[in-house]
Amino acid sequence: MLNDYPFRPGEETLSDRMANFRKLFTVILALAMVVVVGTLGFMLLEGMSALDALYMTVITLSTVGFSEISPMHPLGRIFTMVLIVFGVSLGAFGATAIGQIILEGQIRQIYGKKKMETKLKKMSGHHIIAGLGRVGRQVAEEFSKRKVPFVVIEKKADSDTEYDYTGLVLLRGEATDEKVLQRAGIERARTLISTLPDEAQNVYLTLTARAMNKDLHIIARADVEGGEKKLMRAGADYVVSPHVMGGMRMAHASLRPNVVDSVHMATLGDGGLSIEEVVIPTECRLIGKNLIDSRLKEDYGATAIGIKKPGEKMTIAPTPQTVLDESDTLVIIGPTDGLERLSDDLSV
Repeated sequence: MLNDYPFRPGEETLSDRMANFRKLFTVILALAMVVVVGTLGFMLLEGMSALDALYMTVITLSTVGFSEISPMHPLGRIFTMVLIVFGVSLGAFGATAIGQIILEGQIRQIYGKKKMETKLKKMSGHHIIAGLGRVGRQVAEEFSKRKVPFVVIEKKADSDTEYDYTGLVLLRGEATDEKVLQRAGIERARTLISTLPDEAQNVYLTLTARAMNKDLHIIARADVEGGEKKLMRAGADYVVSPHVMGGMRMAHASLRPNVVDSVHMATLGDGGLSIEEVVIPTECRLIGKNLIDSRLKEDYGATAIGIKKPGEKMTIAPTPQTVLDESDTLVIIGPTDGLERLSDDLSV
C-alpha cells in the first residue's frame, strides 16, 4: 500500500468517488420518487391523464409558474402545495450535495498539491524516474519493494488507474522541462533514470540533467543502434538497452540455463539469496581489515564478489588479502537475512 503519499496527490480516492456517487444517486432517486408520487397523485385526485399529470408535476416541482391545465379541487391544491414544498427542499438538498462534491474536490486538489510540494522540498538523495511506461514501471516496482523514496515524472498519467507503489510521488509534466526537473528536486537527487521511449528526448534529458546536477548518477535507456554512444557523450553514466539485454538473456537461458537461474535468484532475492552493495562507513570496524579477517562469511554468510575503491574501477573477485578502507563499495552475495543484518550493522 502507499504508506507515505498517494500516487496522485489531490485526486479522489476510490472511497471518495464511491461516497460522491452515493450522494448523487440519493438525489436522483429522491427526485424520481417525487415525480412518480406527484404524477400518481394528480391522476388519482384530479383524474388527469398520465401525460397531463406528469406535466403538472414537472411545472410544480420546477416552480416555473405555468397555469393549471384545469381548475383543481381543494384536495388537489393542497397536494400541489405539499409537492412544491418537497420539490423546493429536494432542490436545495441536491444543490448543496453537488456544491459540496465540487468544493471538496477543489479543496482536496489544493491541499494535495501543497502537500506534494512540501514533500518534494524535503526529499534528498532520492531517485527520479522519467516516464512510467513498461520499463519505468519495472523500475518503480523494484524501488517500491526496496522502500526507497522516488519521484516519477509522467506526462500521460492515467487518473483512472490505481498504482500500488510505496514511497512514490508523481509529478505530471514533461521530463525534459527544467522547471519540472527543479520541482522534482534534481539538484538534491541521487539518481535519474530516463526511460522515455524517444531517443532524442533521452539525449536531451541527459544533457539537461547533467547541466543541472554534475554529481547526479544518470541511467538512460537506448533503443536504437548507436544510441549508447550518444547518451554517454551527453553525460549518462550508464546506458541500458532493453532489447539487447533481453536478447542476451534469452540466448544465455538457452545455452546456460542453470547460470541464468542462479543470477535471476540472486538478483531478485528468490530462494533467500541476494546480491547487494554496501559502502564502508566512517569509523567502521571493518576498516583496515582484509576480507579474511572481516568475518563476512562467518557472521553474515556473505561473500565479496567485487570491490570498488574511491576513484578506481571495480575489482571483480578480490583476493582474500584485499584490505577494506573507508568509503569502499563492496558487492556481496549471500542469504537475504544475512545481508540485511550486515546493512543494519554498518549503518549503526
